Amino acid sequence: MNDPGTEEPIRQAADEIEPTFDGGQDAEKEEAQEIQEQEHNLHDSNLWWFASTGCPLLAGTFGPLANAFSICALVRSWRVYIAPGETAASGDRITDPGWLLAVNAVSLVIALTANAALLLNMSGRVRFKIAQPIAVLGFFFGGVMLVALTAALSTAPDYDLSPGSPAAPGGAHALSQAYYYAIQAAIIYWIVTILMSLTAYGAWKGHFEAEFRLTLAQRTLMLQTMAFLAYLMLGALVFSHVEGWEYLDAFYWADLTLLTIGLGSDFHPSTHTGRTLYLFFAIGGIVIIGLVIGSIRTLVLDRGKKKVSARMMEKKRIRAINSVDPRKHRIQVARFQTMKFDNDDLTPAKRRELEFSVMRSVQELAERDRKWMSLVISTFAAACLWFIGAAVFFVTEAEQDWSYFASLYFSYTCLLTIGYGDLYPMSNSGKPFFVLWTLLAVPTLTILISNMGDTVVAVFSNAVVWIGSITVLPGEKSMSATAKRAFKQFSVGRSDPRELEAATKTVAPGVFGESRHEGGEDSKHFDLMTNNIAERLSTHIEDEEIQEAIEAQERGDSYERDVHFYHFVLAKEIRVMMQHLGASPPKQYTWPEWEYYLKLIDNEAAGKELIPETLRNPTTVSKFKARPKDRQWTWLGDESPLMGLKSESEWILERLGATLEQEIRDQRRKLLDKDYKQRTPPISLAEMVQQGIIKPRGGSGSGGSGSTAIERA
Repeated sequence: MNDPGTEEPIRQAADEIEPTFDGGQDAEKEEAQEIQEQEHNLHDSNLWWFASTGCPLLAGTFGPLANAFSICALVRSWRVYIAPGETAASGDRITDPGWLLAVNAVSLVIALTANAALLLNMSGRVRFKIAQPIAVLGFFFGGVMLVALTAALSTAPDYDLSPGSPAAPGGAHALSQAYYYAIQAAIIYWIVTILMSLTAYGAWKGHFEAEFRLTLAQRTLMLQTMAFLAYLMLGALVFSHVEGWEYLDAFYWADLTLLTIGLGSDFHPSTHTGRTLYLFFAIGGIVIIGLVIGSIRTLVLDRGKKKVSARMMEKKRIRAINSVDPRKHRIQVARFQTMKFDNDDLTPAKRRELEFSVMRSVQELAERDRKWMSLVISTFAAACLWFIGAAVFFVTEAEQDWSYFASLYFSYTCLLTIGYGDLYPMSNSGKPFFVLWTLLAVPTLTILISNMGDTVVAVFSNAVVWIGSITVLPGEKSMSATAKRAFKQFSVGRSDPRELEAATKTVAPGVFGESRHEGGEDSKHFDLMTNNIAERLSTHIEDEEIQEAIEAQERGDSYERDVHFYHFVLAKEIRVMMQHLGASPPKQYTWPEWEYYLKLIDNEAAGKELIPETLRNPTTVSKFKARPKDRQWTWLGDESPLMGLKSESEWILERLGATLEQEIRDQRRKLLDKDYKQRTPPISLAEMVQQGIIKPRGGSGSGGSGSTAIERA
């Protein structure tokens, strides 16, 4: 059940298929709408987020599993006769009454109809208001019929379902595997009914749209799950004929084979034909189960963790805002972490830097807490699967005299896919439960192993690298530098208080209280920011660009020179952002880098919806949640670039593209209207001259004698 490394190929295949599956712009529009809806629901309760997303996905995945179990409940009679010296597993069939077969078949048809309605609803083929009632009622009545049948059979005296029941002592009757598959199918039907009812209730109450359309990753998971179940059932059908097994025994064998458990002592191919077919059947099944595991990782871990991390970040952000103490000049970003600021030395620049530092700490702490919380939850789920599974096997295999410790041992070896074969289920109730239990173990252990990779494995890996760097494999830096870097990593989120002394000059009180600083921007900070921006811009100045700037300057058109340079920089930075997209882990930018990008975007041509000229804090959390059109965002607000589901690269790239698009519109207007005055770009080559990045040079140019050109410093 380990991840075979199919995550990256699946992601690449999804990227290639998506444009052709939905059609170019439609796919991009669907993805944008998905992100927008998820960000809109960011502040909803966990219940309604689960109802709108988790419930339909679980129902669509487990519904086909219940249908498969219903088919297993129909292929064999529910009772067996145990002859003297025989066991229940080898008992002779007792033909079920016609009405039992009829009701069982009707239950399967109703459940298949419900599952089809659910899938058509998710693919957008049938409206939610039509498909949802069919799905809910279909799964409900399918489960009711199976429960009624199992109850009637188990409560009848001596399993006597007259007329037509054979005369036999009560102790000589037993229930077959099909009976227990029916019970499992009924339980899953009712679980799916509850999930879909919660979704219908949430949509009826208006907590989310009365519509659910699967994304490509969700479609992939559901289709691969159905393909695996179909492959499992068809394989069982083939081997039951080749090896002469009962179909349900072949189904059990196919399950433990494809999941690479391989107990081996109870069922294994013995014929030449069976062993030949096994070579192809096993490798095909392993490929399919590998695809399922890869889809689980992509859907649950890659996308689900973004949602969980964003929600945890939102809670920590609100808690940090409410913890601000203007009198003591501190803000508590975590239970044992406090940042200090000084209202006597508040400037807009320092206040923005403080907001960024607080938000970055909140972001890092939320991600750290998410990783360890996910590990605890997945460990608890795996432990429950282990201990509860052992308890069930302890009961079902009582005839083998299994102790609970033996059941734990058997469960552990099966969960790790070791499968020694010294113990294996033999009862008619144990084999169906084993199939269900192992299928549930696939997503459970996949998530657990991935969460361990993000936490425990990462800690051990870093520790091994660190030990190696100070012993047998020293790095480029000294041992002391390595130790300091390691200490800094272990103390993530703990910032130097001297770097966090900042606030803001405001007329009205803000998040950090009322400022007593009446001065303007910090001149030192402004000079430092200008130097950083100039150094960053210098990387875009190429010889060709300098030559074009020289020609523009010789024509006496410095404004045209700066506009051209600004467009050139925007295009270059968009290319840089494209390289940062999809980075793992996502690219995080430093405060100087954010200042640089905000400088590029902070142009009147871009519009205030991209980045306002100044940042202003609301006074209360309630104002934080309000979204008036003229309200300007803040680093600690719910519209902060560090909040939401978009990566920082996506946020910057979207606004750089919008800025460049607006600039091109202005250029077109200027060509059509000579009196149209284009807005001044936020950067210019003159700044490069002032910072000494490039310098004027005398001499005659192509435009005439005595003109001044520019060259690299």
